[in-house]
Amino acid sequence: MADFPEGAPCWVDAMFTDVEAAKEFYADVLGWTFGEASSEHGNYTQAYSDGKAVAAVVPPMPGGDAPSQWCLYFASDDAAATAEKIRAAGGTLMMEPMQVGTFGTMAIAKEPSGAVFGVWQPGEHKGFEKLGEAGSYAWAEVYTREPGKADPFLERVFPYSSLQMAAGDDPEAAGMDFKIFSVGGADHPVLGRMKMGDEFPPQVPSYVQVYFGVPDCDLAVEKTRARGGQLYFGPMDSPFGRFAALGDPQGAVFAVIDMNTRVGEMPDFT
Repeated sequence: MADFPEGAPCWVDAMFTDVEAAKEFYADVLGWTFGEASSEHGNYTQAYSDGKAVAAVVPPMPGGDAPSQWCLYFASDDAAATAEKIRAAGGTLMMEPMQVGTFGTMAIAKEPSGAVFGVWQPGEHKGFEKLGEAGSYAWAEVYTREPGKADPFLERVFPYSSLQMAAGDDPEAAGMDFKIFSVGGADHPVLGRMKMGDEFPPQVPSYVQVYFGVPDCDLAVEKTRARGGQLYFGPMDSPFGRFAALGDPQGAVFAVIDMNTRVGEMPDFT
């Protein structure tokens, strides 16, 4: 697969206290298979769909007690330069750029409103080998209560252009503050940004919602609940696909979307 352009989502992984339980859960819900754990890299274990790398799971670092959560990585040609842009734009480096063998260089950061994300400068590991299909990464959105902080940060760190969703006549979209960021023109959207409303408990921080493609949204929800996971929102039809927001049994939040089941007209963006 070709290199990802600067600022495009290129990889996703998550830490789990019980990696084997996480593998069983995502094998059932998303149809993933898993490779061998890389002992020299903290037992980092890649997930595959149709034999192509789509994500990874890893146990916490010794002494680490961070909650389980999915981390989305954005492609960078120079992780050190991106780290400087993050600082200059008011973000926080949680992990300075670190070379991971011959695979590439990573950094972990937090944007000014609190959402955590990763940066990946590829070496041998280019990123997703499959995306935009069932069993793989499909989309992501930054959820924040402070778009006035998140939006300018994203546009200073990455070469994004942006469009705001018009309210239109859809009552479902009334009062919705949603923006799309693109790389290389509006025809190449890579990230959404949603303003969090009162429906989110105040203790929920800003976060990045990762969407995985599935052939049947309702079945994925059913499997999630049967395995002890949570349904937070949906299933709901949209012009982009039928989707639902979920949580796995260890607390990692994610979303699933059936992109073949689309209902309604696409909203206008200006």
